[in-house]
Amino acid sequence: MSRKKMILDLDTGIDDALALAYAIGHDDIDLIGIIATYGNALTNVTAKNSLDLLDLLGAHDVPVFIGESHSSTTTDFTVMPISQAIHGQNGIGDVEVAASTRSVDSQNGIDFLIEAAHQYKDELIYLPTGPLTNLAKALEKDPSIAKLIGQTTLMGGALTVPGNVTPFTEANIHQDPEAADYVFKNQENLTMVGLDVTLRTLLTKKHTQEWRDLGTTAGQNYADIMDYYIDAYYNLDIDKKGAALHDPLAVAVAVDPSYVTTLDLNMQVTYDQESGDYGRTIGDKAKLLEPTISKAAVLVDQDRFVSDFQQMMLKVLA
Repeated sequence: MSRKKMILDLDTGIDDALALAYAIGHDDIDLIGIIATYGNALTNVTAKNSLDLLDLLGAHDVPVFIGESHSSTTTDFTVMPISQAIHGQNGIGDVEVAASTRSVDSQNGIDFLIEAAHQYKDELIYLPTGPLTNLAKALEKDPSIAKLIGQTTLMGGALTVPGNVTPFTEANIHQDPEAADYVFKNQENLTMVGLDVTLRTLLTKKHTQEWRDLGTTAGQNYADIMDYYIDAYYNLDIDKKGAALHDPLAVAVAVDPSYVTTLDLNMQVTYDQESGDYGRTIGDKAKLLEPTISKAAVLVDQDRFVSDFQQMMLKVLA
């Protein structure tokens, strides 16, 4: 398989940090840039986290761009308390990673995405693991990218299971349902990797102990970060068996779709605040008879993925 160009759009919290490491280590991925967005932390914090982690992993040539700092319907953003409880005050489990000496790129993240879509076309994978505000803005600015981007694989949504913010809504979609709806209705070749599959992929402290045993700074830092996440899952009663590999599963599916079973479905996102039907990812009734432009992952080969993920992390952290 030829190497695919990939842009990660990260609100760099803990599982985003795992997705970043997985993408760096994957032989079939050429990571050409990261767009920082809001969500698990403020945009300036997520940008710093991405720079620090890139340098920790030796990926000093991957640029970081600044994306949107709040949703399409607001003028500012405040991190949800539950996000801070799960990801820590600094987004990466309150672990202090050595500060990068690099700065964010001067080009805006929206413009970088549009430029990359025109340059790489079918070879480009765009992978957002936070809110979809950046992609919605890019689509509004240049609608042609809907057909240009080879593949968009997002982590977000919940089709067959309850949400993790409300009974309907998953956290990334909840940050900007209006933008998410615009993306689902316009962006072609889109795959939703949601809670339906990510909640089945669990990592434990047995895995992170193997990272520690590598004896590297990266192994130690990443084990500390992930153990914070595992403890948060346990203490908040999210899952006492381990912590979910939300974002790295999306990266894996982008280059190896065989990890999941998908349902072809034109989708929409609800945003009726009055009724409370806000942020639900569901089939678009108006497009049931039209050709599908999106699909949703509904089943996952969790044993194979978790094993492959662990082997990748051991390679990257060594």
